[in-house]
Amino acid sequence: MTQAEFGLFQERQRGSFIRLRTMIWLRWFAIVGQLTAITLAQRLYNLQLELGLCYLAIGVSIVGNLIAIFVFPENKRLNEAENFLMVLFDLLQLCFLIYLTGGLHNPFTILILGPVFVSATIMSLRSTIIIGATALVLVTLMVFFHLPLRTEQGFIMRIADVFVFGQWTAITIAIVFLSLYARQITDEMNSMNDAVVATQMALSRTQMLNNLGGVVAAAAHELGTPLATIKLTSAELMEDLEDRPDLQDDARLIREQADRCRDILQSMGRAGKEDLHIRSAPLVEVIREAAEPHLNRGKDVLIDAQSDSDNDESFDPPLAFRRPEIIHGLRNLIQNAVDFARSTVWVEARWTENTVSIRIMDDGPGYPTNMLGRIGDPFVRNRRSDRDRTTRPEYEGMGLGLFIAKTLLQRSGAELSFANGADRVNGSSKRRGAVVEVVWPREAIVPPSLPKGEGIGENPSFEV
Repeated sequence: MTQAEFGLFQERQRGSFIRLRTMIWLRWFAIVGQLTAITLAQRLYNLQLELGLCYLAIGVSIVGNLIAIFVFPENKRLNEAENFLMVLFDLLQLCFLIYLTGGLHNPFTILILGPVFVSATIMSLRSTIIIGATALVLVTLMVFFHLPLRTEQGFIMRIADVFVFGQWTAITIAIVFLSLYARQITDEMNSMNDAVVATQMALSRTQMLNNLGGVVAAAAHELGTPLATIKLTSAELMEDLEDRPDLQDDARLIREQADRCRDILQSMGRAGKEDLHIRSAPLVEVIREAAEPHLNRGKDVLIDAQSDSDNDESFDPPLAFRRPEIIHGLRNLIQNAVDFARSTVWVEARWTENTVSIRIMDDGPGYPTNMLGRIGDPFVRNRRSDRDRTTRPEYEGMGLGLFIAKTLLQRSGAELSFANGADRVNGSSKRRGAVVEVVWPREAIVPPSLPKGEGIGENPSFEV
């Protein structure tokens, strides 16, 4: 995945996916609840409320909802600023109602957490901080400034000061804790969703190239007959036009261009038929194909394959599926090793009767010890040293490549483990860098054996 493509995920605004209609319906529920609470407080408990101001506050919400319904389309999506203003308005309206109905002596003060929780879930960090800080300021002011709740006889209903302080403390802690909790969970969910989308994009690109190879093979085969006809006709024209040198040169040019088309189609058809027909290859060749884009980047990539089995029949390297997810996943792991290696990357393939494993090692600095438990998670950043910035100024280090590789390989049935050289390798002291081990059950990567005498089939001949 290129940096430009990933920029689409970074530029995503958290609040741009919420429909205006959703916020309107939530506000209607709040309006109904507020009207019900005020009516019950007055009719059932005979509390003396500032009904004019209360109904004014609720009426403003009703008018705002009606304007939004009739002015904006149903499918309108709110941007960050619009979402922020709507949630801020709901917070101010709710706090004004609580101010009119006893302040922190009102048990409904806990509803202030609603707008704060919404902002932490769908908005940017800046908007969340503003909403949370506004809520904290308003709750603090309502400790000292509010209209008291009065009974029908004129008595003021209030709770003890220690409980008011406890109410304020509980709401303050809840605002901070729930904001952090909701934001952290939402960030992780969004990061995982973005990383899964990036994985699907990487896999679909590889599958598209494979499918394109099949189309190329079919086109090359089908165009063989008309090119042969053009070549034959041009040869006859050259014989018939011996007395017309100018026209004979044109016929010769047609034949030369037909030969050129034949050569181009032969090369395209060969590549296409490989993608179309060869679904498996020797394990070493699959590894080599995955490593090929990184073989000429100034680092030595050494591939070693040998059996760990005592069975003589298992001595030769097994065939392995040439699936896009396997090749692309291994390619990302090898790329990561080449990026950080000082001079050499080792790729070791081992197999037994039950498993097939590939271990990728380098002589680089290894994984940061504080990151070992999180390797393979998306968007994991580690603070870069000055040496890293000098040697690899273009590297962003988001962990997305390792996440894609891990996801693709796990989809193929593999299990991955990450470690540093000193933790795993007892051989050469040069292999002290990062170590990635990929282990498949043999049946997950090795195609079933064909019956004796049955081949995989021949590609159609291509002759002009």
